[in-house]
Amino acid sequence: MAALFQHVAITAGITVRVAVNFMPDQSRVEAGRWFWVYHIRLENHRDDTVQLRTRHWRITDAHGAINMVDGEGVVGETPRLEPGQTHDYVSGCELTTTTGTMEGYYSFSREDGSLFDVAIPFFPLAAVAPTEG
Repeated sequence: MAALFQHVAITAGITVRVAVNFMPDQSRVEAGRWFWVYHIRLENHRDDTVQLRTRHWRITDAHGAINMVDGEGVVGETPRLEPGQTHDYVSGCELTTTTGTMEGYYSFSREDGSLFDVAIPFFPLAAVAPTEG
């Protein structure tokens, strides 16, 4: 199934696309836990090769509680993107509220070792009940 990328940010020639889906089958509503999966596509539209080094997430729940997540790479990888290349990965987020938001940035390195930040677009997390029919 192809991802429908709903949110896009472009910084310094790097495009970050996000598709997010609520996962009712993986949520534990009776325990107050809601789970989302997000698919990220990174696209290098620059003329040079870059490598993703770190990630920084700001996750906010419906009560305004903020969880900052910093770490090396994404899902255990530090993808290197040559001009025109893309990298896709999938990860998830669990909240104790039915709604929230995510946003952040990645730090990439250039071939000379210098770093630059790339925005991850703001996107909402909303638990949508399956429609009956």
